[in-house]
Amino acid sequence: MKLPTEVFGEVVVVHTPEELGADTATLLESFLTSLERSNVIVDLDGSETIDGGGLEALLNAQEALRALSGDLKLSTSNPANRKILEITRLDQQLEVFDTVIDAVKSFA
Repeated sequence: MKLPTEVFGEVVVVHTPEELGADTATLLESFLTSLERSNVIVDLDGSETIDGGGLEALLNAQEALRALSGDLKLSTSNPANRKILEITRLDQQLEVFDTVIDAVKSFA
């Protein structure tokens, strides 16, 4: 899996595909943990659907990145994605920001 990325100093921003689900979860997790930087922001604004497999991949990637002294944070302005994170309580386990810039600044 190859996803669009942007680099801001020691932080890499990954833009997710339209569907973030069980069929791509393992590939997503591998991609997020194989980047050159261990501080990762996942921009969910490109995703129209997110299922349990995709959410689990994000948590697993966060755990792996923290083991490398990094972290994973989320960015989304999409109300549907925010609701998914609230309902599943992932917003309590992963930091969620309204914009990519706010997420990048949080690593400073």
